[in-house]
Amino acid sequence: MPRITHLEVRDIRFPTSRDKDGSDAMNPDPDYSSAYVVLHTDDGRAGHGSSFTIGRGNEVVCAAIRAHEHLVVGCRMEDFIADPGGFWHLLNNDSQLRWIGPDKGAVHLALAAIVNALWDLYGRIAGQPVWRLVSGFTPEQFVRCIDFRYLTDALTPEEALELLRRQEPSKAARVTELERVGYPAYTTSAGWLGYSDDKIRRLSREAVAEGWGHIKVKVGRDLQDDLRRLAIIREEIGWERRLMVDANQVWDVPQAIAWMKELARFKPWWIEEPTSPDDILGHAAIARALEPLGIGVATGEHGMNRILFKQLFQARAISFCQIDSCRLGGVNENLAVLLLAAKFGVPVCPHAGGVGLCEFVQHLGMIDFVCVSGSMDNRVCEFVDHLHEHFVDPCRVRNARYLVPERPGYSTEILPASLGAHEYPHGSAWVR
Repeated sequence: MPRITHLEVRDIRFPTSRDKDGSDAMNPDPDYSSAYVVLHTDDGRAGHGSSFTIGRGNEVVCAAIRAHEHLVVGCRMEDFIADPGGFWHLLNNDSQLRWIGPDKGAVHLALAAIVNALWDLYGRIAGQPVWRLVSGFTPEQFVRCIDFRYLTDALTPEEALELLRRQEPSKAARVTELERVGYPAYTTSAGWLGYSDDKIRRLSREAVAEGWGHIKVKVGRDLQDDLRRLAIIREEIGWERRLMVDANQVWDVPQAIAWMKELARFKPWWIEEPTSPDDILGHAAIARALEPLGIGVATGEHGMNRILFKQLFQARAISFCQIDSCRLGGVNENLAVLLLAAKFGVPVCPHAGGVGLCEFVQHLGMIDFVCVSGSMDNRVCEFVDHLHEHFVDPCRVRNARYLVPERPGYSTEILPASLGAHEYPHGSAWVR
C-alpha cells in the first residue's frame, strides 16, 4: 500500500468575471478558482483534490493546505483506508490550526481539499469511482468514515448503523437503477444576475428544449428587477416546471420574508440562502413564515460543518439540505450530513457549479441514493455548464440527469494544460 511522499499545492483561477458567469446578489464579480492539491505517493500514484473559492482569498486557502502538510506527508494509505473517520479526526484536530478556525473558514476549506484528494487516491487504488466504492461499503465500514464528535445528541453510531442496515438489502437494485437512468439534476445556467434580459430569455428557452424540469434563478439585488426577470422566465418555461430562487445571503430575516411574499406569485419551490448561513434561528423563522405559501427553505452551500447542519435539522429550519463537497471538510463530513438528513427526513439537494463542484458532488448524491436515503423523491443535484472541459473525467449530463462516473477516483483531476494556463498569476489566462 503506498505512502504519501509529497503534497503539491497550486493556485488555479478562471476569469469568469469577464462574462459575469456566476454573478449573484452577494458576489457580482466572481473568478471561479480552485485551491488545488496533489498527493504524490512512493509508488508513482497521485490523488487530486481541491476546494472552491471565487478569486482573491484562494492564496489563503493554498497556504492553509500547506499548513496541514506535516499531518499528511509520510502517512500510509492503508491507515486511511482502515479508519477513514479516525484519519479525518487526526487531520481536523491539530490544536494550533484549530485555534484559527476549528471546523470552518479557510482552514476547513483546506482540509476539504486534502480529504478530497485522499478519497480520489483511495478510489484509484481500489479501481473504482468513489460513488461506487462507498456504495460497496458495509454499514460498519460506512460508519467508520464518520467523526461523531458533537453529533451524538442528534445521531449516534448505533442509529446510523440501523439506518444504513435498512437500506442494505436493496442497494444493488439502486446501483443498477443509477447506471441505467442517472441521478436527477437542476440547472442554474439561465439565472445569473449579470445576464441581460435577452440572454435570460434565450437561456430559458434552451433549458426547456434540453428537457430541464427544475430551473434556479438568482434574486435579491432589486425587487422590481426580480419581478421582471421571474416574469420573463415563467413566460418561457411555463408553470409545470419547478422554479427555485437563490438570494445568496443578502437579506435580513424580516426582509427575506417580505421579499419572498412578493415573489410568491411565481410559485418558487424553494428560497435558497435567504439570510446569513450561520443564522439557524433566522432560517427557522423564515421557514415558518413561508410554509403557508408553499415555499421551502434551502441552504448548505456555506454550511461550514456538520454541527451547523445538525442544528438546522433540530430547529426544523430547512426543507432542503444543500451539501457542498468543499465547504464541508471533504467526503467524510458530507457522509455525516447525509446520515443526519436521513434521520430528520430532509431531502438532500447538493450544491454544485464552481470549479469541479459538479464533478465532485455527483458522487455524494449517488451515495445518498444508494446507501442512505434510498430515494430520488424531491432530490435534485445542481448543474452549471461551466468549466467542465478542464477536467480529465468531466461530469456527463443527459436528459437532466447526471450519468454515473465510471473512471476510478473522485473525478477531481484537472488537465495539465488547464492547470498551466490558469495558474495564478503567471498562467497565460492571466498574463494577457
